Amino acid sequence: MKHFDCVVIGTGPGGQKAAIAAAKLGKKVAIIEKSNVLGGAGINTGTIPSKSLREAVLYLTGVNKRGLFGESYRVKRNITISDLVYVSQQVVHSELEVIRDQLERNNVELVWGAARFDQPNVLLVDRHDESEVISGDVIVIASGTQPARPATIPFDDKTIFTSDGLLSLDHIPRTMIVVGGGVIGTEYACILAALGVKIILVEGRHEVLGFLDNEITEAFQYQMRRMGITLRLGEKVARIEHLETGGGSEPAVKAILESGKDLRAQTLLYAVGRQGTTGALCVEKAGLKVDDRQRLTVNEHYQTSQPHIYAVGDVIGFPALASTAMEQGRLAVYHAFGAPTCSIPELFPYGIYAVPEISMVGKTEDQLTKAGIPYEAGIAQYRELARGQILGDIDGMLKLLIHQDNHQILGVHIIGTGATELVHIGQAVMALQGTVDYFINNVFNYPTLAEAYKVAALNGMNKLRHV
Repeated sequence: MKHFDCVVIGTGPGGQKAAIAAAKLGKKVAIIEKSNVLGGAGINTGTIPSKSLREAVLYLTGVNKRGLFGESYRVKRNITISDLVYVSQQVVHSELEVIRDQLERNNVELVWGAARFDQPNVLLVDRHDESEVISGDVIVIASGTQPARPATIPFDDKTIFTSDGLLSLDHIPRTMIVVGGGVIGTEYACILAALGVKIILVEGRHEVLGFLDNEITEAFQYQMRRMGITLRLGEKVARIEHLETGGGSEPAVKAILESGKDLRAQTLLYAVGRQGTTGALCVEKAGLKVDDRQRLTVNEHYQTSQPHIYAVGDVIGFPALASTAMEQGRLAVYHAFGAPTCSIPELFPYGIYAVPEISMVGKTEDQLTKAGIPYEAGIAQYRELARGQILGDIDGMLKLLIHQDNHQILGVHIIGTGATELVHIGQAVMALQGTVDYFINNVFNYPTLAEAYKVAALNGMNKLRHV
């Protein structure tokens, strides 16, 4: 039996960073992967493939340049699925090489096979014809999640599929029903709408992406509708069926809503929730319990009920982002081995790679109002910026939430080109407890989108001064 200081289950973003962090601390580390490729869902079916697909679609359709060159602008007229898959595969292969190189350079032992607990400190790693026994002083579970596949949904992975199946389509459908208005559903709805697919999105709540600032959500829904996406909000699907007459360009799927509406399309993407993969880990043998979605509960240090077992990434639930998983992996290992570290989890940013891009950090207006914190909002519209005009993005917006008394930045909310990059400027100022004066007194390159911070700061201070 091999013994390690730290054993990590899963090579996704959280697992990678946990293993490398432990190795940097001089520990003997093993990382276990059950698939035949590294990287987990983040590299193979989620973050990287979907974002690569998005960039390919934006470039080939020219959708982000139509404000500059006109609504008919398009780089390529007849876009095929092979055009899109090629770009995604190149990026995925590159990322896989980076991961493998990082593990090798840090002397992390890579163990292939499916891990399961035998005892709280002992894991069995099953392969085709053998099992290996591994023990660890510290164990980090970073096994991730997979798309939920309710038994009531007749998945065939051709016309009715999850986000994993969508990436394997052999053609671009003409019509699609998307069930679920969360991050995955809205991202794919926008990407496919940019390709010209007629999308109907069904969401049980009365808005998509309900965790965002209300003004950003409203702006996003407006732009989704302008792209031709039909939003069925406050609606729930009663049942989904195959249509026997479906074929060719005809509808092949029917979704009946609880309200009685009958929706039909060639394809249906089911994007309601994700399920943990802890079932195969036999976590009960380690004294652990999971919730109804096979997710683990952890404390502020990412410890489970067993102090030597940590869990990070999607397997512990919201926010289930690659970026947060990476940081959680690092923090878990540092805590496990008593290494000093510092983190600001309340300032983890959120990035939604829809069309348009959305990002936020800090509090929303609704949260501040409920907490009784006095604030003012400073707004910068991209159309006010020379860079916005140059890029052809006149619908983008950046909003700063400013404390009325001490002028500290309480939240940054952005929709538009470069949102997920721009948000980090505000994040840094917030982490350093900076005030709106930083943006007013600072000089930004001109013309840039970053200049939006100064415009929003001036707008907010004008309101505070009642100018």
